[in-house]
Amino acid sequence: MAGFEHQVADRLLALQAALRDGSWQPCPYVHFKIHSPKTRLISAAPFADRVVHHALCNVMVPLLEPGFHDDSYANRTGKGTHRAVDRFQQLAQRYRYALRLDIVRHFPSIDHGVLTGILAQRLTDPGLLSLAARIIGSGNGILEQEYAMVYFPGDDLWAALRPRGLPIGNLTSQFWSNCYLNPLDQFIRRQLRCFGYLRYVDDMALFSDSKRQLWEWKAAIVERLQRLRLTVHGGSAQVMPVASGVPWLGFVVHPTHRLLKARKAVEATRHLGERFGAWQSGAISFAEFDASVQGWINHVRYADTWGLRGEVLGRFVWELGESAPPQKIFAVRALRG
Repeated sequence: MAGFEHQVADRLLALQAALRDGSWQPCPYVHFKIHSPKTRLISAAPFADRVVHHALCNVMVPLLEPGFHDDSYANRTGKGTHRAVDRFQQLAQRYRYALRLDIVRHFPSIDHGVLTGILAQRLTDPGLLSLAARIIGSGNGILEQEYAMVYFPGDDLWAALRPRGLPIGNLTSQFWSNCYLNPLDQFIRRQLRCFGYLRYVDDMALFSDSKRQLWEWKAAIVERLQRLRLTVHGGSAQVMPVASGVPWLGFVVHPTHRLLKARKAVEATRHLGERFGAWQSGAISFAEFDASVQGWINHVRYADTWGLRGEVLGRFVWELGESAPPQKIFAVRALRG
């Protein structure tokens, strides 16, 4: 980034020229892994390439997003996790049963040929499609180790060589994920006539007062996903009564209230404990520790977590001990509100 900002005007003009004459090509990614909540390979594009990604999205989003399903909540302005949880609870108050589905290795499984075909249906500018194809192609093979080959009806042995995978970390990947699954959203709403439906990335939820209806819809969705060369996790695809509470995006949602998933509480306790220790040792400032705490509080306040917040944050007062400076004790107590 610092290198790009040096003589930024000249670099932007060079980028513009390369995009106009079609000579621009993506540069190699830098890869690293994160391990929370599960291990993922993140691929970071060079800063100059990210400038191109943002510019492309500035053009694509106004053209394509108006065709998205209203209840698609990931990576969209005015949507997000908490609004998806709100909508889930609204539907849980209206229907008796819910079916949750999620896709096996969603980003590693995205087929380049299928994706470019979907984009070509809405984008008519050849230069725009060519640029999108180059960025899509730059992800080929990056997530190969994350993908287990699946053969679909009509495939031959050459199907194993089909380019696939979108780098997790690209702004374009997040947007193209919604483009890729939008045909499924429209199928569920228009052809299955399921009006209690929402999606967040590859997590889907369907609602009905009939268990049988939900199982029939599941079978139809599994069949339809074959056109997108995707599969669902069979074990987690269960019809559940909403009155018992349904796991959704880190919460357990009931018609009348919400709880934080137990695993999320354990993870938060461990993470905040590590941040607390780092502050105590001088590795980070109190402002940095406070930012972690406030970020967690801002997330879990969307559930019934008052008692949990007091329990988790109360430990830090106890861990300081009586010999701690009064200003530290006061600061930590202030976190509890």
